[in-house]
Amino acid sequence: MQKLLLDYGFDKKIVLDEEQSRHIAKSLRMKKGDMITVCNGNGTDYGCIIEEITKSGVTLSVCYEQASQSEPDIRVSLYQGVPKGDKMEDIIQKCVELGVFSITPVLTKRSISRPDEKQAAKKQIRYGKIALEAAQQSGRGIVPEIKSMTDFKTAVNECDADLIILFYEGGGESLKSIIRSSEAESIAVFIGPEGGFEKEEVDAVLQKGGISATLGKRILRTQTAPVAALSAIMLLTGNLE
Repeated sequence: MQKLLLDYGFDKKIVLDEEQSRHIAKSLRMKKGDMITVCNGNGTDYGCIIEEITKSGVTLSVCYEQASQSEPDIRVSLYQGVPKGDKMEDIIQKCVELGVFSITPVLTKRSISRPDEKQAAKKQIRYGKIALEAAQQSGRGIVPEIKSMTDFKTAVNECDADLIILFYEGGGESLKSIIRSSEAESIAVFIGPEGGFEKEEVDAVLQKGGISATLGKRILRTQTAPVAALSAIMLLTGNLE
């Protein structure tokens, strides 16, 4: 069954906006009487029937609701060192598909790209749209939050996950051993930008109670590391079965 993720609330009747209506009628070629699953990002799926398709929009009627079956049982928050160019867009898309709970772009010592406040706000709008599209494409029950860009110190101080993991090219513990010895319900993952982390940044995370981890003997690109880390975490926690 097709699934739509909406960024606005609804009740027993849903009147889709222009973009969603066009997607239903033109792209998916759906008709009156067809069933579709809708979610407004609250983790609940709503089974709906298409009640009406007109030039002004598409109207759905809610038939039933149930907890989303597509959400992982572990909440992984990604703290990503701001990379160059449009790499962050790819990171957001892939990590949303894999089940990330939230993503925070973090300015680190070695971040080359340093957008000003106006540029950062514009990027966040773009990132939110990418997250919504990726969540819808992958059948997510929520739209992961893309938080405002922040500095490294603030990110570490505000991090409140049960388990904090910093992936470091300088070495660390095996991810498998970390996950298997933990009963955490939430995990924070720190990934560096091009060039990785400064030693003082690593120390700051360790002082917070975090663990330095490795993704193997190969050094991964900044846009590859979060995808590899999230895939491994989802597999080790039984969320890729």
